[in-house]
Amino acid sequence: MQPLLDFVKRGNLQTELFSVGLNQHLVTSIHENWFCARCINSTKPEGEGVIVMQIGACLLVTMYAGSLAAASQAMVAADQFAIQFNRRSH
Repeated sequence: MQPLLDFVKRGNLQTELFSVGLNQHLVTSIHENWFCARCINSTKPEGEGVIVMQIGACLLVTMYAGSLAAASQAMVAADQFAIQFNRRSH
């Protein structure tokens, strides 16, 4: 996970690739406290992606295989986790 942490710290989300395991990812969408990225070297025909969400001092990394439907489900899961996390930490 260190390469991902270094990537986020550098703040060059739109100009660099980042690694999660052996997969290289390209950021496709940036929002206030989260971003989405697609794997550019996936071996899965449907593709893969990640959603990285900042929750306080933590990063939540949600990985998914597939396209739009899978990404939507991953975002719902990440959002629900963030809501629960924020309730417990306040």
